[in-house]
Amino acid sequence: MAWVILLASAVLEAVWATALGLSDGFSRALPTVVFAVAATLSMLGLGLAVKRIPLGTAYAVWVGLGAALTVGWAMVLGTEPASPLKLLFIAAIVGCAARLKALPEK
Repeated sequence: MAWVILLASAVLEAVWATALGLSDGFSRALPTVVFAVAATLSMLGLGLAVKRIPLGTAYAVWVGLGAALTVGWAMVLGTEPASPLKLLFIAAIVGCAARLKALPEK
């Protein structure tokens, strides 16, 4: 269950990072509210996950997947240019996070 919470928190990290970019320096109300709610829920989820997952592993997975999802979504929207090399590095981040999950927890 901790891994499910952590993965949901990583998705929420991508949501808040995207909303932060859309908030225009917190001058647009809806993206600012989405940022605040998603960031709060993402941090709460990370906090819950580290009760069962070592902090270093949980944080690396949370940041890595959140960053990969944020960049991936920006590429889908066309606000971030895509290239084969960039896609390779994003796949490497996701692969490393998946391998961290596969390691024994103790």
